[in-house]
Amino acid sequence: MTPSTLVERYLTALEHADLEAVLALFAPSARVSSPLYGELAAAEFYPLLFADTQSSRLTLRSVMQDADGGPVVSFWFDFDWVLADGSPAPFTVVDVAELAPDGRIERLHIVYDTVSVREAFDAQTAGDSRP
Repeated sequence: MTPSTLVERYLTALEHADLEAVLALFAPSARVSSPLYGELAAAEFYPLLFADTQSSRLTLRSVMQDADGGPVVSFWFDFDWVLADGSPAPFTVVDVAELAPDGRIERLHIVYDTVSVREAFDAQTAGDSRP
C-alpha cells in the first residue's frame, strides 16, 4: 500500500468512526500517542476517541514521506471535530506514522496544539475514569 493510500484509508475510516477499518491499518501491537489521551494501544485509543465524537470532517493538506524512503509517513490535515456533547473543537494536526515491515502503522504520533480544544474536551470528560 502506498503512503497516500494508507493516509486516504485512515482519514476516511477516522471521519466515519469506522473502528474496524481504522484498526485494520494498524499492527496488532500498535500504540498511539495523543496530546489529549496520552499513550495508548490503538485498540484502546480509537474506541475512546469515537465515544467522544459526535461528528468529524477531515481535510487533508499534505502527505510527507521520509526523505530516504524509510518507514515513516506524516500527514497534515484539518480535523473539524464536534465532541459528543455538541461542542465544536476544530484543530489542525500532523500525524507521524511509523510503519511496520508489512506497511501497517506500528506507532502513531499525533501532534497539535491543544489550546483551542482543551477546555471543551476537559468539560466533556470531567469525572471520567480515564487513565
